[in-house]
Parts: sequence; C-alpha cells; structure tokens
Amino acid sequence: MLPVLAMALVFNANAQEIPERKADYPPMMHHKQKGGPERHKAMKELNLTDAQKEQFKTEKDAFRKKMEELKKNDNITVKEWKAKRESLVKEHKAKMESVFTPEQKAKMEQRKKEGQAKQQEMMKLRAEKMKTQLGLTEEQSAKLEKSRKEMGDKMKAIRENKALTEEQKREQMRELGKKQKENMKSILTEEQLKKMKEGRKQGPGRGEGPGKGPKGPKGHKTPPPPPVEKETL
Repeated sequence: MLPVLAMALVFNANAQEIPERKADYPPMMHHKQKGGPERHKAMKELNLTDAQKEQFKTEKDAFRKKMEELKKNDNITVKEWKAKRESLVKEHKAKMESVFTPEQKAKMEQRKKEGQAKQQEMMKLRAEKMKTQLGLTEEQSAKLEKSRKEMGDKMKAIRENKALTEEQKREQMRELGKKQKENMKSILTEEQLKKMKEGRKQGPGRGEGPGKGPKGPKGHKTPPPPPVEKETL
C-alpha cells in the first residue's frame, strides 16, 4: 500500500517527434484520476502534517518540472527518453515515500491487508455470479478459479519484481492479459463467450452481464496493476 499511495501522490501535475513517444507517456499524464474517494479517505486517515503536505507539494512541483523538461528534449532517442523517465519516476517515488512516518506506513500496510481481503471476497462473488449467468459446469468453474489464482500470483510477482522497470511491468501485464483471454476461450463454450461479450457491451451499471464492474487487461476480471495516478491533498 505504501508504494501505491506514494505513487498516487506522485503525479499532479523529442529524439524526433515520434508518435510512440506521445503514446508512451506515463498513464497518469493521460487519464483522469480513478478511485478518488477511497484514496482521499486513505490519505485523510494518515493525518498528514502541514509540513508533510508542503514537502509533497514541493517535490511534486520539482518532479513536474523535470518531466516537462524531459518532454521537450529533442536530442535523445525514444529508448533514452524512456530510461530517463523511468529514473525520474523511481527517484521521485523514493522521495515521496520518505516523507511518511513509521506510524503512517503501518497504517498503510493495514489498509493494504484489508483491501486484499475485500478484493478476494469481491472476486468470489463475481465468480458465483458468472457461474450462474453463464451456466458454468463445476469443471469449468474449477478451471476458471485456478486460472484466476495463477493470474493473480503472476501479477503479484510482476508488481513486486524490483528488477523490472515500470515499462517492463506494464508490458508483462499486457502479455498476461492476452494469455488470460486465450485461456478463457479454451474453457468456455462459444455460447458462453457470446453471453459474456453481450454482458460487457451493456457496460457497468447496466444489465446483469458478467461484464459489470472493474475490468483488468483487455476487459478481463483481473486485479489491475498498481495505480500510478495523481492525488490532491
């Protein structure tokens, strides 16, 4: 939870003008904040001091400036740009995490455990709902459960692998999503896949298809990678 919340605070913010560079900016520079209320609540519970808030603001401003300077740098290759960005993010993350006290870190760890337990319960409920809606057999349910567990274990290993850069983690997550999609096709019948696809088309909050709720890579029901989003103190 510490890395997640620290990174949530991180972002508020051409070798040549190559399209991939623009498409490859960190996710938080493209999208609006997600999961705001829960994260706001988590940060509020930490009772940050005014001094800590000022430290966060100062560091975020400095980081934003460095990222803007990097964005304007036309004298490096895409590979060099990615490496530099990765280095800046890693350095900034460490600085943000260093602001928290041991007590605050303990609170975040507790919230992490509570969140994991809640997530497991939600996944069980979704699995039961999916079993009913698609008319899964016991064998299919067992295979899907095994697949979900293996997927979760692999994603956890990727997230915790400090030898990987964030870019490498995202790429490996995408590959896992593709494999999960193929695995689903091998377990479900054509009719069941059709029902699932129709449910997803209805979208969250509409209809009762198995596509309701948060989705993982390529629309699959899998835990997402650690969010890298902005948080307003």
